[in-house]
Amino acid sequence: MALNSVEKKALSGLALLYASRMLGLFMVLPVLALYGQDLVGATPALLGVALGIYGLTQACLQIPFGAASDRFGRKPLIVTGLLIFLAGSIISALSSHVIGLIWGRALQGAGAISSVVLALLADYTRPEERSKSMAVVGAVIGASFVLAVVLGPWLAGFAGLSGLFWFTAVLAVFGLLVLFRLPEIPPVQVHQERKFSISSLADVLKDRNVMVLSLGIFLLHMTMTALFTALPVELVQRGFEADDLGKVYAPVMILSFVFMMPLMMTAERKLAHVPLIRLAAILILLALLVLDFFDGVYVAAIALLIFFIGFNFIEASLPSLLSRKASQEVRGTAMGVFSTGQFVGAASGGMIGGWLYSNHVIAYVLWMGLAAQLIWVFSTLWLTPIANPGSTNG
Repeated sequence: MALNSVEKKALSGLALLYASRMLGLFMVLPVLALYGQDLVGATPALLGVALGIYGLTQACLQIPFGAASDRFGRKPLIVTGLLIFLAGSIISALSSHVIGLIWGRALQGAGAISSVVLALLADYTRPEERSKSMAVVGAVIGASFVLAVVLGPWLAGFAGLSGLFWFTAVLAVFGLLVLFRLPEIPPVQVHQERKFSISSLADVLKDRNVMVLSLGIFLLHMTMTALFTALPVELVQRGFEADDLGKVYAPVMILSFVFMMPLMMTAERKLAHVPLIRLAAILILLALLVLDFFDGVYVAAIALLIFFIGFNFIEASLPSLLSRKASQEVRGTAMGVFSTGQFVGAASGGMIGGWLYSNHVIAYVLWMGLAAQLIWVFSTLWLTPIANPGSTNG
C-alpha cells in the first residue's frame, strides 16, 4: 500500500517541523565554543554547560510532554513547545553574558516536543504505513544534523552567534506556520507501542539489550558533545580560519554520510548490526587517537571524517536495533529510556568536556572520549545478535 494524500501532507509537514527544530538545536554545536568566547564571563566550562544543557531539559521534559499530549491533544503541546523554543532562542540571541546563554539554551531544550511530533505522526498514519513514515522522519533527523553542522559555521561567520540564534527563532516561527497548515488533526489516540509506562519500567531496566543500547547512545552523544567543546578552538589553532570552518565541516559531514550508507545497507541485508556497530565504535576510537597524536589541518579533517562515519552509523543503527530488541508491549517505555540516555549524554558531554578543556588542552577531552568508546566496545559483547527470520531467539 501507499500513503494517502492526508498521510503524505502530514508526513511532509511534520518532517519539516522536526527538521527545523533539530536545525535550531544543533547549528550551534560546531561554533559555540569558538564564538562564545566573546561573551562576558565565558569560560570553557561554562560554554560547555551552554552547549549541553539543552539535553538535560530535554531529558526531564520529553516524557511529561508526551504524556500531556495524550491527555490534552498533540497540537496544543507542540505549540507550547515551539513557543518555549522561540523564547529560548530570543534570550540566547540577546544575551551578552554566558549565563544568559545558558538559560536560553536550557529553554530551547525545554520545548521537548520530539515525542509529541512522532505521536502525532502515528495518529495520522495507518498502522501498515507507520513504520515507513517513521523511517522517513529518521532520515530527516540524520540529514538535519548534517545540514546543521554545515550551516552553523557559515551563518556564524557573517552574522555571529547572536545572528545564528535569531535564525533559530525564525525556524521556530516557521514550525508554527507548518503546524497550522497540517490537515485536520484526528482524535487523540494512545498508541500502546509508543506509550511510556511506569509499570513497564522495571522490565525494561532488566532487559540487557535495551540497557546496553541506551548506554551506547549515552556514550555516543557524550563523546560527540564533549568533542565540540574543544574542537572549534582547536581547528583554528591548527590553522583554519574561523570563518572557513564550514569549508571543513561541509565535505566531512557529506562524505561521512555517503560512506556510512554501505554500512547501513550491509547491516540491514545481513542482519549484521551488532558487529558493524562495534566496528563503527572502533572507527571513532581511531579518529580520536589520530586527533590526539597528529597535528595539521588535513590530518584533523581526515580524523573528523572517520569519526563521523562511525558516529552517523551508530546514531542511525541503534534505534533500529532497539525496535527489534524491545518487545512491542514495552517499546514505548524502552524508547523513553533510550531517548533519556541520549539527551543526558549530550548534557554530560558538554559539562564534562567544558571542564576538561578549562586549560585548553584537548588531549583530556580526547582521552575521555577514548575511555567512553572503549566501554561501549566492550559493552557490545553483551548484545545478542539479531535472529534470522523465522527464529524465535534474539
